[in-house]
Amino acid sequence: MTEMPPYLAGKDEESSVQVDSDSSDLEDDLPLAYDKPRHLEPIKGEEREEHTWRVKEKYKTHCVALVLCLNVGVDPPDVVKTQPCARLECWIDPNSLSPSKALESIGHALQSQYERWQPRARYKQSLDPTSDEIKKLCCSLRRNAKEERVLFHYNGHGVPKPTAQGEIWVFNRAYTQYIPLSLYDLQTWMGAPSLYVYDCSNAGVIVDNFKVFAVQHERDYEKMSRSGGSGSGSAEAHVSYHNCIQLGACAAGQTLPMSPDLPADLFTACLTTPVKMAVKWFALRTRLRVARADLLDLVDKIPGQVTDRRTMLGELNWIFTAITDTIAWSSLPAELFQRLFRADLLTASLCRNFLLADRIMRSYNCTPVSAPALPSLARHPLWGAWEHTLDLALAQLPALVAGGAYAHSPFFRDQLTAFRLWLGPGAGARPPPLQLPMVLQVLLSTLHRVRALQILCRFLALGPAAVRAVLAVGIFPYMLKLLQASAPDLRNSMVYIWAQIIAVDPSCQVDLVNAKGHKYFLAMLQDPSVDSEHRTLAAFVLAGIVDEYPAGQEAALQGSLISACLEQLGEARCGCGALAVWACVALGRLWRAHDAARWAGVRDLAHEKLFALLSHPRAPVRAAVAFALGTFAPAARVRTDHANALDHQVAVRLAARLPVDTSPLVRAEILAALQWIVLIFEQHFIAVYLQDRVRRGDKYGVIKERGKSTRVDPGQDALAAGARAIPFTRAAPIALPAIGFGSVYTKLWSTLCDMAREPHPDLGRMAKEIIEYVATQADTVDAERSGFMSQPSSPNTRAATHDARMHTLPGGRRGKSGLPHTISEDSVHARDRDSFSSTSSQSLKKPIVSTQFVEWATAQFARGEGGESGVAGCTCSRAAPAQAPPSAAPPASGPAPSSPLDDCESAAYHERLWRKARNASIRKEARALRGCRAPRLETQAFHSRCPLPPAVVLFHPYEQHAAVASKDNFGVWDWGTAAKLCVGRWERAWGRITSLAYLNAHARALLAVASHAGNVAVYRPGSSGTEPALVGAWRALDVRPAPEYRPPPAQPIYSLAQLVTEQWSTGDEKQVNKNKSADSKSGAMSAYSPPPPATLVRWGARAGVLALGGAAPALRLWDARAELLLRDVPTGSDAPVTALWLGGDTALAGFGDGAVRAWDARAPRPLFALPPLAARVLCAAPRPDLHALVAGGVDGEVRIYDTRKLSSPVHTVRAPAPLAALDVHPRADLLACGSVNQCISIYDLRGSHLNTIKFHEGFMGARIGPVSCLAFHPLRCALGVGAKDATVSVYVAEARR
Repeated sequence: MTEMPPYLAGKDEESSVQVDSDSSDLEDDLPLAYDKPRHLEPIKGEEREEHTWRVKEKYKTHCVALVLCLNVGVDPPDVVKTQPCARLECWIDPNSLSPSKALESIGHALQSQYERWQPRARYKQSLDPTSDEIKKLCCSLRRNAKEERVLFHYNGHGVPKPTAQGEIWVFNRAYTQYIPLSLYDLQTWMGAPSLYVYDCSNAGVIVDNFKVFAVQHERDYEKMSRSGGSGSGSAEAHVSYHNCIQLGACAAGQTLPMSPDLPADLFTACLTTPVKMAVKWFALRTRLRVARADLLDLVDKIPGQVTDRRTMLGELNWIFTAITDTIAWSSLPAELFQRLFRADLLTASLCRNFLLADRIMRSYNCTPVSAPALPSLARHPLWGAWEHTLDLALAQLPALVAGGAYAHSPFFRDQLTAFRLWLGPGAGARPPPLQLPMVLQVLLSTLHRVRALQILCRFLALGPAAVRAVLAVGIFPYMLKLLQASAPDLRNSMVYIWAQIIAVDPSCQVDLVNAKGHKYFLAMLQDPSVDSEHRTLAAFVLAGIVDEYPAGQEAALQGSLISACLEQLGEARCGCGALAVWACVALGRLWRAHDAARWAGVRDLAHEKLFALLSHPRAPVRAAVAFALGTFAPAARVRTDHANALDHQVAVRLAARLPVDTSPLVRAEILAALQWIVLIFEQHFIAVYLQDRVRRGDKYGVIKERGKSTRVDPGQDALAAGARAIPFTRAAPIALPAIGFGSVYTKLWSTLCDMAREPHPDLGRMAKEIIEYVATQADTVDAERSGFMSQPSSPNTRAATHDARMHTLPGGRRGKSGLPHTISEDSVHARDRDSFSSTSSQSLKKPIVSTQFVEWATAQFARGEGGESGVAGCTCSRAAPAQAPPSAAPPASGPAPSSPLDDCESAAYHERLWRKARNASIRKEARALRGCRAPRLETQAFHSRCPLPPAVVLFHPYEQHAAVASKDNFGVWDWGTAAKLCVGRWERAWGRITSLAYLNAHARALLAVASHAGNVAVYRPGSSGTEPALVGAWRALDVRPAPEYRPPPAQPIYSLAQLVTEQWSTGDEKQVNKNKSADSKSGAMSAYSPPPPATLVRWGARAGVLALGGAAPALRLWDARAELLLRDVPTGSDAPVTALWLGGDTALAGFGDGAVRAWDARAPRPLFALPPLAARVLCAAPRPDLHALVAGGVDGEVRIYDTRKLSSPVHTVRAPAPLAALDVHPRADLLACGSVNQCISIYDLRGSHLNTIKFHEGFMGARIGPVSCLAFHPLRCALGVGAKDATVSVYVAEARR
């Protein structure tokens, strides 16, 4: 942004600073209009992503084979054991018992250790087995497991190491020989999916060969398939071994540790008793606070149970689970983590414990292996937290064994604190914290559950990425179980978390209904003690449950969702718009394609209660109501007279809102709702279309090419351009419903035709597609009744030939699915054309057009930041401030702390502060203009050519920008640097541009553009040559129809050379030239008509009102913030409004007949009326600070009144007539009159002439062109002038030297 040159502010040494009495519209605390997310981004939902948090192939381990080859008392021949060496198996010394008893005890101990992790599994022991016993065992377990996972645990401490081919050793029946067992055979018996645990030396060989034999199985199956074996009944099903998991104690060529301080089955001990093994290893290698000898004796006496988290052993196991889970989640790929750590309880436990085995065994030069391969995580920093926890726990173990009380570990409390600190500024830009998986473990405890849920809410507020991270960690099953908890302190957090989950992954609706979780949210929605913000979240969740899910719809209907939502609509009138939005969305989704829900709503008068919200001041609420009513109509499958009457009532009420609602969001939903009326009563609309066509054919006979006909039918005009002249052929009489004058269908058809001519391109396209559908079906009906298809029966703008099966809309418009909108004729052939009974049954047809308001609103909610008030801003619970107490529930409304405007470190925040300071400085300089003497505006600061003669020029109050508009384009210039900033697109069909207005000038300004046809479009100007973005467009003023405009011939523009030539001409030559000019003018002007009256737009920033006046019987006021019609102020005159001023609640208008009247917008009668001028009024504007009012007309008469005595003017100015433009400076003592005689006269408000501008600056400067428009800068001494020679200039007061 460039700074103003110093000479632009008119300063005077004698100026005095006065209070800016009329600057209420130029302040920085004014609310903004058209600044919500719906105005800043396209209305479409986010693309649905395939969620990877659900395990694609989830198997449960129901069968476990425990194979122990110990041969107690006999050492294998290939292993030389040290003396002393490790002896313990499952923490039992085999030498302390007889061999048979020891083997049996070890088997039972191993089974009990596994049962701690999965007590419901089916366990089978095979102690010192033969190969036949293993085959029988494996085949039996596979039959029982069916498609589930089977665990094969192999302990080979009493047999030789596996062979190079991966064979493991078993015994013969007499236990006299070691028998190798082929891995290929073991795979065949075990099948898949399977989990293998190899606790033996050289285990890596088995893991490596497993892949080789798996490939061989694949080749054998393919060979069998090619040989035709797959066709026989005895052929085995194909088994894929990629789902098999293997855990090996050591790599190939390695031998298990033999330290006497360790158990012999160290790997099994780590997998099945991780806490005991971790404590023992920690005591062996760490300098402790307690004597090691004493502690080693107490390790086996750690009190408590693994499953009881209140005891020391249970809490240590709880912490160990949290730490190993976090290590795996933070280090492994997401897919691998889901497969190993979230697929099955027993599998996840073994994989977590494998991380401990990797850490311990690596310290003894053993490298555990796995398939799929896991990286070594032995040096992960979280192991330090585990050892710190063990140190604190072991320090109190002696006292605890002696009977003392156990002091619980602060581990989880500290982790939650670290998580809360992580959620400080900038959290959204960082990867998820390490503490995230630990929150899942905290949720299992009631002690920290409330605090954990609150912190989780703050994390989820960061957006969809945070929600996906939480789901990937595995929170979903935990949250599903917590729905069964009835604690009131959990409800607020629970409903917010579930709202975020449903927003990101709607497929969770199935799990909620299956778990009957919908009852939890129905209870919250119906509980009056719950605040409206959390009831809004409950409504959001319920809206997700019933979204295109019949089971969810039925469950919600049985739970009285309709009555619950209707009760919430009462609060919408009290200001809680977000609750109304999602209550309406829930209703709409509930009775979509659900006839029972629709009639339940009819019994509760749901449609009547929704009608009352169609005038709600918040556009998202009105859009949600339109969405609900739009799904209400097609929900009735069986058409009865009652159903038809309801649909007619809904359609009429919706159509009545289109002319008074300016929000594209709402109007698109209304059009989408009306399309269902067209589809349901398709025959009636076809009849309306054909009757209208027959009527036009009788009157005109031939439909001319578009653009050449004097009158064009609205329906035909709405279709795409490019039709050829087609002779009309009357079709044979067909059996269609009789449509009476003024019927519902005629009114709706007229509404659709009007919408097809809307200036908003998206709305116009939607209406055209609906009309095109009716026209296409009408052609099909007409052609079938007439007995031919090759010749169209009516003039239309579509292709003359029709495909026999499908009609495609022109231009190949693409719908939501990416495919062209196509209208199938199946519906035409399916309906009974001989009977048009209103009680027939219809199937739900495909929509013609679609909107994405609900999907966009859901995406806004899921985004978590910058949500719109009324949709996501009130429903999305924002992150609680860091200073909030742990017991406080997460707030459900208010701006996010990480919003750019609230973040004091953001660029947007500093830009806002800078803009506020700059605006205040400019207003302070503008106050100096009050008392200074009137300056002479003679210095040309800017001059440029335009493509067409300018019709309007307007200054931005604060930026160095000037908006210039011609009849069919507009642009914004930087008049300090002469750079063209942007050029806007304007359709000629919208009318000639006649007025401009800046909105939100104190912030990022918008530009309102009005045309003579009454259309208004609001743009967001771009920069650096980018095209302005359309924010909204609508027909804002119903102007009287004007005769076709025929412009007059161009007026001569005299240069300096022509003036000199005329000066030296003789008298006779001058008279001849004058007569020729008069004759040519009189002949030419008779063939042309004056231009249609302009439509003027003015902006009231304080009230947020757009005022429009023109060739209409009333001034129309629009509420820009609510995007609704505010009121009409009758003008009491048939003449058009030609001058308009708006300030506060006062409007001042001048008319084409010379009248000048003022109104208080809140009262119907005028405040006062001035004596009429003799000609059309060009300007009527007050100067409250001077108690003055200026009114001037085309004839050059300018009257200056004292507002305290309006009976007669104080001063009268006679400017050179005819005038084309006139303006009064709002602060300086200046009045400018632009004449078509190529001059600009400047006066002060006492009527004194200051100076005249006739020539451009420079040596031999050319004469300025006839003035077409001019305007003063509202805060500077600057005058913008547009001339008919297609030039625009800016004149300023000459800088003092």
